[in-house]
Amino acid sequence: MDYNLNDNGYYGEFGGAYIPEILYATVEKLRESYLKITGDPAFKAEFSALLRDYVGRPSPLYFARRLSERYAASIYLKREDLNHTGSHKINNTIGQILLARRMGKTRIIAETGAGQHGVATATVCALMNMRCIVYMGETDTARQQLNVQKMEMLGAEVRPVTSGNKTLKDATNEAIRDWCCNPSDTHYIIGSTVGPHPYPDMVARFQSVISEEVKTQLAAHIGRDYPDYLIACVGGGSNAAGTFYHYLNDERVQLVGAEAAGLGVDTDQTAATIHLGKRGIIHGSRTFLMQTDDGQIVEPYSISAGLDYPGIGPLHANLAETGRATYLAITDNEALAAAMELTQLEGIIPALESAHALGALRKKTFRPSDVVVLTVSGRGDKDMETFGKV
Repeated sequence: MDYNLNDNGYYGEFGGAYIPEILYATVEKLRESYLKITGDPAFKAEFSALLRDYVGRPSPLYFARRLSERYAASIYLKREDLNHTGSHKINNTIGQILLARRMGKTRIIAETGAGQHGVATATVCALMNMRCIVYMGETDTARQQLNVQKMEMLGAEVRPVTSGNKTLKDATNEAIRDWCCNPSDTHYIIGSTVGPHPYPDMVARFQSVISEEVKTQLAAHIGRDYPDYLIACVGGGSNAAGTFYHYLNDERVQLVGAEAAGLGVDTDQTAATIHLGKRGIIHGSRTFLMQTDDGQIVEPYSISAGLDYPGIGPLHANLAETGRATYLAITDNEALAAAMELTQLEGIIPALESAHALGALRKKTFRPSDVVVLTVSGRGDKDMETFGKV
């Protein structure tokens, strides 16, 4: 079975491009251009050089000895937290800024929850001398103040959003409104595998450098280029898409996503979209969506500002629907315990998002021969205030 995108922008029944008429020409031009531009040898060379010399790739694949002893399996950590700006988000923003420049765009907008995508966008805009506006929910600007400071220092304008519950969904709504008003000169750098086609595919392709490196690095470590398990956290789903990408059709590998259960899937304080969502359309694509019986979006909740999104990328909706991937719901407390465990066993403080992936370890039973690759998508500097409160 092929789990990749079809020609119409769908993963199975999920995906597509449901967009306002005013954006049709802009999105259509992007759809027609992105594969041609990103496949160009000059683009590939510039992208690769920046990933190497600016981001610091390849990111290490680290054998976590003490964590492996704890879970009686061989656990390797893909260290996206060591990238410039502190997460996987920079892989995608570099790709998209190069694309935007080649398409003649001069103004960049973005949405951000935890702020890591906002920082990564502001960073590449500084690098490429482009105007940058980042939409961020007011709730998130308060709990991610360090990242707001960084974005402003980098020259971006951070616009706090006060609608809804003032988090990622609401920031995305405002970014789309802005894009509708400024389609000709503006490129919207979406930070995850969400939005209208071609964004889910484009972001997954830029993030696929993660699984590409895992194949090479694992072969060097253990003499084979595939693990038994791949584990990554899922909000919209970009680091998980990048982690899974080159293994989607390799059935030897079990794919495990960890989504945010908040206070529990049986409460109304959760962001476990795969567990609770029903088919719907959000931000331009058909996917699973947390919604009421009459189609109103249910406000998500998670201790992690990067995972409280009421939808899920269409790639993940399809992987869940077909059974290719398993998605576990990890509560706030489980994620916090997993973050403390990694910190004290390995001396690595993970982002709260990545802590959800780590929380999946205790929900699986491994054999001693199992090789597990887990993506640490970001570092915990931005979450120190939250860690300090618990």
